[in-house]
Amino acid sequence: MEFHRATALSWTHTTISTTLHIPQPLLRFETKRLRICCATDQTKENKMIVSITGATGFIGKRLVQRLQADNHTVRVLTRSRTKAESIFPAREFPGIRIAEEVEWKDCIQGSDGVVNLAGLPISTRWSSEVKKEIKTSRIGVTSKIVELINRLPDGVRPTVLVSATAVGYYGTSETQVFDENSPSGNDYLAEVCREWEGTALKVNKDVRLALIRIGVVLGKDGGALAKMIPLFKMFAGGPLGTGNQWFSWIHLDDIVNLIYEALTNPSYKGVINGTAPNPVRLSEMCSHLGNAMGRPSWLPVPDFALKAVLGEGAAVVLEGQRVVPTKAKELGFNFKYSYVKEALKAILS
Repeated sequence: MEFHRATALSWTHTTISTTLHIPQPLLRFETKRLRICCATDQTKENKMIVSITGATGFIGKRLVQRLQADNHTVRVLTRSRTKAESIFPAREFPGIRIAEEVEWKDCIQGSDGVVNLAGLPISTRWSSEVKKEIKTSRIGVTSKIVELINRLPDGVRPTVLVSATAVGYYGTSETQVFDENSPSGNDYLAEVCREWEGTALKVNKDVRLALIRIGVVLGKDGGALAKMIPLFKMFAGGPLGTGNQWFSWIHLDDIVNLIYEALTNPSYKGVINGTAPNPVRLSEMCSHLGNAMGRPSWLPVPDFALKAVLGEGAAVVLEGQRVVPTKAKELGFNFKYSYVKEALKAILS
C-alpha cells in the first residue's frame, strides 16, 4: 500500500485537487522517502537467517556456500568449534556465526529457518556401538533442535524446519518402486529413519516441516564417489555384489537446491524424496563411472569381501531401493541433473 501511494503521488501531483493543499516540496520529499522505505523493506524480506546442524558435512558445506552467496545469514550449530572454524574460516565466510551446543538456543531464536543435517556416516563397519551411534547421532540432535524450537515464543520461533532423513526408510527391493506414499521397510535403517522422522514431527505445528529423504549424493571430494573413484583409478572398480541392486542417487547441486527451495517455498512441506528422477542399477552406475574415467568396470567386488570389511553395514551397498521424487516433480522442482551419465560427466570434468 505504501509503495502504491508513493507512485500515485509522483505522477499525479500536477493534477491533484487544490483543496488538499499539499505543498510541492513536501510532496516531492514524501515521494522519495516512501520509495526508499519500501525498497529497504523489500530487500530485508528476501534475506533469511538460517541455523544449520551438520554444516561441516558433505551436503552442509555446499549449502552454507550457497546461502552465503545469496547474502543470507548463516549460523553453524556444531559440537566442534575447531572443526567448524577450519572448514569455515572467517576470511572466506565473513559474518558466519559458529556456535557450540550451549549457544544453539540463542542461534535458533530469531532464525527464519533451521536445517537439520546431523548424523554419523553409515558407510562403515557396523559394530553394536556404531549402530547405536548411527541412531543417536540423528535422533538425539533432532530431538534437541525440536525441543529448542518448541520452547521459543511465537515472535522469535523459526517458521520452517528442513530435516534430513534417508531413502533407507523404504527398506530394500529389486522390484518395487517407492515414492513418498510408500510404507516403511522392516530393516535396521528403516527403523532408524522412522524414529528420526517421528522425532522431527514433534515440532510445533505452526512451524512448516519438510522431511527430505535423501538418496546417495554424488559430488566432488566426498560422498559415495570419494570411495569409488580410487578403486577405479587402480583398475579395480566394478559392481558391488550382483550389480542388480537399485542405486537411487542425486547430484550434490540438486540436493542443495532442493533444501534451499524447501527453506524458501511454503509449498514444500511433509515428506519429499531427495533423489534424481532416474535411478539406475548399480552395474549401470559403475559402467558410466568407468566410462567417464576411462577405466574398466567389469571386475565385480564379491559379497563376501564387502561383508568381511563392512560386516552388517555391507547391506547399504549390497541392497538398494528404487526411489522416485514424485513430490518434487509435482512441486515443479527443476533438476539440474536427471541422468547419472550427465551428472558423472559434470563431476569428473
